[in-house]
Amino acid sequence: MTETGPESRPEPASFLIPHNFLALPQEQSSLAAAQVALIPVPYDSTTSFRSGSRDGPEAMIMASYGLEDYDFELELDVSEIGIHTTGAVEPHMAGPGPMTDRIKDVVASYLKEGKTVGLLGGEHSITIGSVQAHMEAYPSLSVLYLDAHADLRDEYMGTPFGHASAARRAYERCPVTLAGIRSLCPEEHDFIRKNDIPVWYWDPNSSPDSVLDTLSDTVYVSVDLDVLDPALMPAVGTPEPGGMTWHQLVSLLSKVAESRRIVGFDVCELAPADGPPACSYTAAKLVYKLVALACGKRNGLP
Repeated sequence: MTETGPESRPEPASFLIPHNFLALPQEQSSLAAAQVALIPVPYDSTTSFRSGSRDGPEAMIMASYGLEDYDFELELDVSEIGIHTTGAVEPHMAGPGPMTDRIKDVVASYLKEGKTVGLLGGEHSITIGSVQAHMEAYPSLSVLYLDAHADLRDEYMGTPFGHASAARRAYERCPVTLAGIRSLCPEEHDFIRKNDIPVWYWDPNSSPDSVLDTLSDTVYVSVDLDVLDPALMPAVGTPEPGGMTWHQLVSLLSKVAESRRIVGFDVCELAPADGPPACSYTAAKLVYKLVALACGKRNGLP
């Protein structure tokens, strides 16, 4: 006879899906157990074409429930790294300048805990505060800025802290290398030439490998999802024709991780309502790859 008493029933908590990246149990998602802290930043107040990236962080978290924890390419169970998903950063309604300061403070607090910090965006302006915090923690930092747009305007639509100025504000703090660029204005073109900023303009027939030589030993990776071909990633605020494939992007990031230390990252501009669910899944998998490349072991190397 089958035992059906209360003592044989599963604990009710076993039926509850943890609301965090990869739906990890407490022993892999608590702050104490985690090497990585993922910070959702649902913010898109300076978006100039299509809004909706404020919904990106939640969409990435929900899509991550469907990811396999094991990455066969890296031969690594990503969940074993330990990933803590924080609460979302509340938008500062005083404007993008105060929001930048808020993001910097939140990121700095987790860096002081010894965590590798990744931001789930949100528009690309969230990068500014994160880079500022990382620069204080890693003085030799450089930034690999992957985007279809240069984002080097000194100000745009009345603010120097918007999504079109994120690379400019980062450049004021540390060296920046741009990759995947296929749209910019005359001001940005002149700024690039005047300051000799390393740029790999998108060309399907050339390799971005040359960008590796421009990076320092410690690298912050910032990814605007519009760096990808809109045929793969239409769910972005400012889609641009052309762009990288998934394998080109991951190959470049893997090469960075082989020779440099990725100390922080962000994945920005997912506007889930503007594309199929596969876009959110792709964004979540990119976060998962960056966690693995920053903190995992690749081919037996530390």
